[in-house]
Amino acid sequence: MSLPASNKAVGIAPGAAMGVALGIAIGCLAGCSSAPSRPLDAPSATRAPVTAPAPAAGPAAPPANAPSAAGAAQSAAAAPHPEVPPAARADFDRAVNLMRAGNTAGAELGFKQVALQYPQFAAPLVNLAILKRKQGQLADAEQLLKTAVTHESGSAVAWTELGATQSLRGEFKDAANSYQAAITADPRYAPAWRNLGVLSDLYLGDPHRALTALEQYKELSGEDKPVSGWIAELHQRLGIAPAHRPAETPAAAPAAPSSPGAAATPPANGGN
Repeated sequence: MSLPASNKAVGIAPGAAMGVALGIAIGCLAGCSSAPSRPLDAPSATRAPVTAPAPAAGPAAPPANAPSAAGAAQSAAAAPHPEVPPAARADFDRAVNLMRAGNTAGAELGFKQVALQYPQFAAPLVNLAILKRKQGQLADAEQLLKTAVTHESGSAVAWTELGATQSLRGEFKDAANSYQAAITADPRYAPAWRNLGVLSDLYLGDPHRALTALEQYKELSGEDKPVSGWIAELHQRLGIAPAHRPAETPAAAPAAPSSPGAAATPPANGGN
């Protein structure tokens, strides 16, 4: 079972005007924050923030012992999520409750204790990193997340949070590698696709990659607005006609009951 850390969902900026998109995305730097994680055995299906990276003078050099995003991503599929002992889940939940209550010191202590006792799990380190990031300690947050993905390379949430932190530090190429590692770990983890799309378009100058990523995000998340506006703008900018899906054939109306007491036969699709 995995130990995912939940994240607060933040909408993506519309792409009709890139100036507006850039302003909204950068605005997330001050207002977008991650929420404490759900229980340890919850599925990895929560959203990460669309954290647009802030321009920086230059990317900070990674620590000498920093793991390689590409290398860890290659082994992610082979790294099963470790089983969660009941004691670990209970200790972790206590730390999460402290975090939600605003008891930062108590939450930090709780997550550190879980991380020391159960180093195979990424989630305690992810939540520690989220706390550090809220305090403006981006270097410490990045190092914690690099340790997290070293311990549990199959955690798409940890890789996505690492990419978000690297983006905030201006380490744009490293952030893209981390988002790609998250996608390799879990191709259905929509927030990684979304963040990769934002980063690729606004900071890496790669609209083709951005279009692919945002279309995949929309497909996985089912989100329409505002991501559809950004996708439409990318199609227009690149001169690529959007793909048109064939119109669906309307479902036939259910037959009327043969007698007042007879039940109508429901549609094959359940009426949805």
